[in-house]
Formats: sequence, structure tokens, C-alpha cells
Amino acid sequence: MKPFIIALACLLAAPVSAQKRWTLEECIRQAIANNIDLKQARLTQDARRIDLSTSKNSWLPTLNAGLGQDFDFSRSPSNNGLIVDYNSASSSAGLQLDMPLFDGFKTSNDIAAKKLDLRAAVESLRKAQDDLAVNVASYYLQVLYEKEILRIAELAKALTRQQVEKTQLLVDNGKAPRSQLYDIKAQLAKDEVTRTDADNDLRLALLNLAQLLELERDSSDFDIATPDLSAYHPEADDGLPSPQLVYEQAVGIKPVILEQEYLLDSRKKAVKVARAAYFPQLSLSMSYTNYYYHYSGSDVQNISFADQIKQNERKTIGFTLSIPIFNRFATRNGVRQARVAVFTQELALENARKSLYKEIQQAWLNAVSSQKKYISATRSVASSEEAYKYAEERYATGKSDVFDYGEAKNKYAQSLADQAQAKYDYLFRKKILEFYQGIPFSL
Repeated sequence: MKPFIIALACLLAAPVSAQKRWTLEECIRQAIANNIDLKQARLTQDARRIDLSTSKNSWLPTLNAGLGQDFDFSRSPSNNGLIVDYNSASSSAGLQLDMPLFDGFKTSNDIAAKKLDLRAAVESLRKAQDDLAVNVASYYLQVLYEKEILRIAELAKALTRQQVEKTQLLVDNGKAPRSQLYDIKAQLAKDEVTRTDADNDLRLALLNLAQLLELERDSSDFDIATPDLSAYHPEADDGLPSPQLVYEQAVGIKPVILEQEYLLDSRKKAVKVARAAYFPQLSLSMSYTNYYYHYSGSDVQNISFADQIKQNERKTIGFTLSIPIFNRFATRNGVRQARVAVFTQELALENARKSLYKEIQQAWLNAVSSQKKYISATRSVASSEEAYKYAEERYATGKSDVFDYGEAKNKYAQSLADQAQAKYDYLFRKKILEFYQGIPFSL
């Protein structure tokens, strides 16, 4: 059996820690639940919902109550409207109701616009969640890659240690010079440094992912689940969907497009809201008021409170029609401004569609490039493995020195690292294309 495969099997057979290991789906859910930017986006969505409620309530009447107290000296108004020469105190109470009946369809169009703004806010939140999911997946696969690099470094170290033991036996039996033992031990020390660097890179990758998840605890024991990708072979993929096909699927479901479409429809409704100022405004008003008068003077006989309440009440119902004639072109300019907002949003939508297609094209090219790189790296692994086996045989028989052996081993390890990088890079690019098609991230 190949030496690297033997060492890899030993490493995989090691006991697994009982600590929690996070899957990709769990990491994405954790990040979405705790990310600060997403919490702010949810607050923006709540604000749009409140705006919609305010607009709907514009149809409701306004009802106000009022109390008044007046004091008059020397000359005072009486309840019959005459002015009398007495000091007086008058109290009043009333209710006033105002209700719009027709406002040029302003309220109905404003409600429709606010509904569209709310939908846009929902899609904006979804877009932020999608962006975060992509970021989490990138960090997650980076951790998997660093784990692979650490395994390769441990394999290289294990193989060099085996050669140290073999060289020690040859030196003890007088079949190899002691300098050869020193050289192979120096190679082992280099492998230990490489393994330490790989372990540090893995710890840093785990820390970056833990920070992205906003874990509210010590993340020193944070780790992720390692999916079984042994049966995954990028070179066996029949082919990736074309960028045009992915775009046609993405343009109808991705929130980055839906958000801009809702905003465009909202801007069109805003034009109708602005045009409502051209129409007459009809409103209804109803009021109830009552007064109580008290005069000061020896020859004055005040009417009782109960009688005044019966006599002084006033009930009114009125209609007000406001017809716009000239308002210094404010309405005209408001309509023009609203139309400019529509044109601006149309450009924003067109730009979003073009940007989406460019992103898909770039993702597709990256995926194709990664797949080709993986195929080339796999061939390199096969070639460097044969070179390593030959160098190992020559070193064991004393036909080459430790430097030739170390160079062959390092090339073999580097080819494995290149293969692992290409594999995870292709996996990420492929998942990105699937994500554009509406398929959630999963491993």
C-alpha cells in the first residue's frame, strides 16, 4: 500500500473528540441569527412595516377633545352673543372629528408604495442573509482546506520519522555514515516546523469562522464537522450549467433583483402620489361644543349649570372641498422629481441585472478553472508519488542522499496540497453556482 495512504488511514482511525462539531448548515444558521448587520436589516424591515401601518391609518378620522377657560373683566360676552357690563368666567368643552373623503387617490397609492417598500426591505434582508451564507461557506471550506494541509504535514513528518529510524539502524550497523543521520534529522526538524505552521493556520481559520458566527463564548474549543468527501471527484463532473442558464434561473429568485424590482414599482406609485395634488380634496368635519357662563355682580342671576349645558350645546357637520389652482409649480416639480426617481431606479435595476450576470460568468469561469486545476494537480500527484517511491528506494539502498529524498518527498507533499486546494476551490465555486440557482449550501 502507498505510504501516504497508510499514514492517512492511521490518522483517520484516531479517536474523535466528543466536543460539538459544527456542520455548515449549523454555522450558517448561527451566523444569520447573531450577525449585527442582519439585526440592523431586520430593524429596517420593521421600520418599513411601521410606515405601511401609518399609511393605512391615513383613512381613519382624527378625533380631538378640547377644554377652555376664559375670564373677562368689565365687559364680557353672554351666551346669546351680546356684550354685557359684567365680569365673567366662561368654560367650554368640545370634540372635533375630521375625516378625508377624497384625496386624489393619494392614500391608496401611498399604501401600495409602502407595501412595495416593505417587500423590498424583506428582499434586502434575504440578500444580506445570502451574502453572509456565502461568506460562512467560504470560511468553512477554508477550515477544511487547512485541516487537509495539516494532515499532509503530519504525513510528511511521519514518513521522515520512519526514515530517521531506518537511518539510525543503518548507522548502528555501520552501513551508513553518521552525517546521513544528521541530515535526515534536520529534515525531520523542518517537517515539524511545517506541521506547526499548518496547525497555526488551522487555528486562525477556526478563529475567523468563530468570530463570523458571533459566538457568545470562548471559541478556543470551536471545531467543525469534517464531511466525507472521499467519493467526491471533481474530474468526474459531467459539466457545469452554462452562465446563461444559471442567470435565467437566478434573475427570477435572487433577492438582489427582486429588491430593485419592488423599489421600481414603488417609485412608480410615488409618481401617482405626487400627481394627487392636482385633484380637489374633499373632507368631512364634525364637532360638538358646549359652554358655561358665570357673571359676577349683585344684580345678576346666573342660569344653572344643568340648564346652560342643555341650552349652550352646539353640534355641527361640515364638508370642505379644496380645489388647487396655483401653488407656485410645487406639484408640477414634485411630479417631475418623482419621475426622475423612477428613471434612476430603472437604471439601478438594469445595473443589478448586469452585475448579477457578470458575477455568474466569473463564478462559472472560476469553477471551470478550478476543475482543470484539480485534474492537473491529480496528474501531478501521480507523477510525484512515483518520483517519491523511487527516491525512497534509492535512499534506502544508499544510492542517493537525504537531500534528494527530501526534495522528492516535499514535491509529493506539495502536489497533495495543490490537489486539496483545487478540490476545495472547485467545490466552493460549484456551490456558488448552485446557490445562484436557489439551492442552499450543504456538504
